[in-house]
Parts: sequence; structure tokens; C-alpha cells
Amino acid sequence: MQPVEEAEIEGVDYGWVMQTTFVVTILVGAPVVAVLSAFVTLDSWGARAAFAIRVGAPIWFVTAVVVALYAKRVEASETDDATIGDDATIGDDEQIGNDEQIGNDD
Repeated sequence: MQPVEEAEIEGVDYGWVMQTTFVVTILVGAPVVAVLSAFVTLDSWGARAAFAIRVGAPIWFVTAVVVALYAKRVEASETDDATIGDDATIGDDEQIGNDEQIGNDD
């Protein structure tokens, strides 16, 4: 068996966004379409399909936007956390605020 390849992703992981949108849309959209279809007369399969598309498309769109915004927000907060750690390093003989030297005195 060959090993699975891994990739370092910079920025928003759009693969995760698409997969999450797909799953959440099915989990939320199918029950919503089923409940709403109980109140509408759908005489043919064409009418049922058209109804599912009319109701499901807005659910899919809203889900995609919410998931993408969530992923962007999480990525931005992870980026902010990473930059805070980079600025806080103290090395040998680095000056601190009260004019004292820290590190090696040799």
C-alpha cells in the first residue's frame, strides 16, 4: 500500500469547505425539503425535482457562505496566534525594556 500524500495548505482549505458544505447541506437540506414538501401538492416527479431544487439551492448557498466565512475566520485567528509567537522570542544578549542585558555575558 502506498502512503497517502499530505500537503501543507496556506490560507483557507477549500477542500474542507466543499466537503463540509456538502455534508451539512444534506443533513440540513433534506429534512427541510421533506417538511416543506408536505404542505405543497407535487403531482409529478418533475414537480418534486423542481421543488427540491427551488428549496435546496438557497440552503446550499447559505451553507456554503457560512462555512467559507467560518473557515476564513478560523484561519485568520490561527495566523494571528502564529505571528504572536514569532515576535515574542528572546535570544542571547537581547536588550529588554529596563536596559538590562539577558543571555550570555561572555
